[in-house]
Amino acid sequence: MTILRFQNCLSLLLLLGVLVVPARAEIGEPIEFIRVEGTQRVEEETVLAYMLVREGLTDEADLVDRSVKTLFSSGLFADVTIRREDKGLIVTVVENPIVNRVSFEGNSAISDENLSKEGILSARQIYTRAKVQDDVERQIELYRRSGRFAVRIEPKVIQLPQNRVDLIFEISEGPTTGIRAINFLGNRAFSDDELREVIFTRESRWWRLFSANDNYDPDRVAYDGELLRQHYLSKGFADFRVVSSNAELTRDGEAFFINFVLDEGEEFNFGEARISTSLDTLDIVRLEEQIVHQTGELYDRRAVDKTIDALTKVVGESGYAFANIRPAPRPNREARVVDVEYTIEEGPRVYVERININGNSRTRDDVIRRELRLAEGDAFNKVLLSRSERNVRGLNFFSGVEVTETPGSEEDQTIVDVNVREMPTGELSFGVGYSSAEDFTTQLALSERNFLGRGQRVRFNVALSNQVQRYNIGFTEPYFLGRDVSAGFSLFNTQTEYDFQQDLTVEERGIGFSLGFPLSEDGRLSLFANFVNDELIDTPNLGTSSDRSYNLDKQEFGYYYSIDKRDDFVNPTDGWNVSFGQDIAGPSGDVSYLRTRASANFFEEIAEGWVLHLRGTMGIINDYKGGSIRYSDRFFRGGRDFRGFERGGVGPREVFLNSNGEETYGSSLGANRYFIGTTQVSLPIGTSKESGIRANLFVDFGLLGETDELSSTPCTTNPPGSCEVIEDEMAFRATTGLSFAWSSPFGPVRFDFAEPLAKEDYDETRFFRFTIGTSF
Repeated sequence: MTILRFQNCLSLLLLLGVLVVPARAEIGEPIEFIRVEGTQRVEEETVLAYMLVREGLTDEADLVDRSVKTLFSSGLFADVTIRREDKGLIVTVVENPIVNRVSFEGNSAISDENLSKEGILSARQIYTRAKVQDDVERQIELYRRSGRFAVRIEPKVIQLPQNRVDLIFEISEGPTTGIRAINFLGNRAFSDDELREVIFTRESRWWRLFSANDNYDPDRVAYDGELLRQHYLSKGFADFRVVSSNAELTRDGEAFFINFVLDEGEEFNFGEARISTSLDTLDIVRLEEQIVHQTGELYDRRAVDKTIDALTKVVGESGYAFANIRPAPRPNREARVVDVEYTIEEGPRVYVERININGNSRTRDDVIRRELRLAEGDAFNKVLLSRSERNVRGLNFFSGVEVTETPGSEEDQTIVDVNVREMPTGELSFGVGYSSAEDFTTQLALSERNFLGRGQRVRFNVALSNQVQRYNIGFTEPYFLGRDVSAGFSLFNTQTEYDFQQDLTVEERGIGFSLGFPLSEDGRLSLFANFVNDELIDTPNLGTSSDRSYNLDKQEFGYYYSIDKRDDFVNPTDGWNVSFGQDIAGPSGDVSYLRTRASANFFEEIAEGWVLHLRGTMGIINDYKGGSIRYSDRFFRGGRDFRGFERGGVGPREVFLNSNGEETYGSSLGANRYFIGTTQVSLPIGTSKESGIRANLFVDFGLLGETDELSSTPCTTNPPGSCEVIEDEMAFRATTGLSFAWSSPFGPVRFDFAEPLAKEDYDETRFFRFTIGTSF
């Protein structure tokens, strides 16, 4: 039985061998030639280069199949076939067409340029259906990011001669998909309204016509979650987390409901703070002085970040530019305190691999890069990174500036991203004011502080009012000859009527030049020279004033030094700045004097939303040759720099007395010295930050006087009994009031209300001032 089974198995193996051997012998005839057919633009050698089969190789089905797939994957061909003919292969291809033109129809919300940037296909590229579909998906995503989820895009292909096509995307944008409601679940410490003020996304309302934040954007919603986390961490909630965030489309498809599920956790205070380091040369006592939070204070993550910045600066000054400072918060949930240990170690050397500038659609890259204190290849330094962000923000070209860092291609490299949002930098302003002396005044000004995106400042001012007619053309290049040196010039003609009753007019016309350069990181020195023709036209009216007219040439040379330590140049909440300048007139001109001016500002956020601003200014002018100071060179204060008074309405003045002892006020004479201070508090008024409305409660106070003017009309002149008296008392003045500023969609709007607390009878007051402007 066993022998029979063995014989049967042997017979089966012999049969399989007979069947298999002939089959293998039929494969493998050598390929003697390969011919390519159907090519128009593509060279035959290109087709052969993509194929895996070659002349002389055997004709194996696997190699032929892989060659077809490789030719298809090249994107050059719409169809590929390979067939056997005699002893060779015939490769027949149908080439994909070339795109002649890409156009868009039906789009208005997004420009052709922005749609083209999102696409892959463009003129002179190879057309494929896959690329078209990919472009459609990219364009739909772009529309969705702008809040249009009902968009429909249909590509159309128009065949042209020579295997070319026109590609047309027909777009039906649909309505904007807004935000019907933003809901929060799990919040106890803060109301829904308070949390809506924290995030960027806004509910759609009719007054948000110019806002894009009331459209659904998933990226923005994700960022809102981070904003919520930062808010809670700054309010003591160390365990806070966003459990989930989702968007639900309404049944009509016109709006979304945004829902945030929150886990607030418990409120914590700061516990103990300590510093540990293995760097023996560091002064621990000095380092501990940099800790800005105290035991028992409400836990605030921002205080931890400020401490890290302060420690980074001190450690860097001690010679450890690459130190790594890691905070380790340790919550004690039973005591509800957070102990923080700051570990300082000498970290690895990290260098800036690349700096990316993003979002600058108008401003040139070099304008932003020259404000950075880091360059590609430099050693990375967080202090310099923070200063760079402050400098870019201080340009006042952008509505938002964010500087971030990400790991580079190597462990010792980092990539810096500077993300900006452009804003209008041109300004067309129109001002209207009311005063007790003039009734209504108007002025118009046109300026551009980022000319052609180069950072250059161009201004053309035309100020027309009952008192002032000012024409000024100026240009400033902030980086002259590619260096951190500003250079500029101005042409000006100013005619000022200081008093209607006396018809006193001063006209200045001339040209000025300026040059500025830094002396330190925060200090800057400016030099200037002005060549002016100064004319005073005095037309006496009541027969009581002598003619003080003159026409003189004046040469001014001076300097101006400033130090700026503010945390933000546009909307400061902390820090200070001081400035000091002098200018001298002469020696070859008709006028001689030495004028000194100084100012100082201090800012501090005394509570959330409450910013204290202290300001002081002073000016002194004297003739170093012993003469008197001309009328137009004196200080005239009031208006914007002493609210509650008319421009030039405070200080020495002519007063005329008639035979009955009645007073008639004449011209403001200006003063040779002044000291003015301001105490101002920015206070929250219950409106949302989004509204852009700010309120300031202020008190202005100061002294102004000591004019060189002498009484020119004795009391015995005609008419009988009339005389001129010079009122020049270095008396204390003070005003108080309320100021409202609104960053409206149409431009900045400002309302000033002020009432004098202390003044002289001959001072001219102004209760209300209103200005409005628009940007472009």
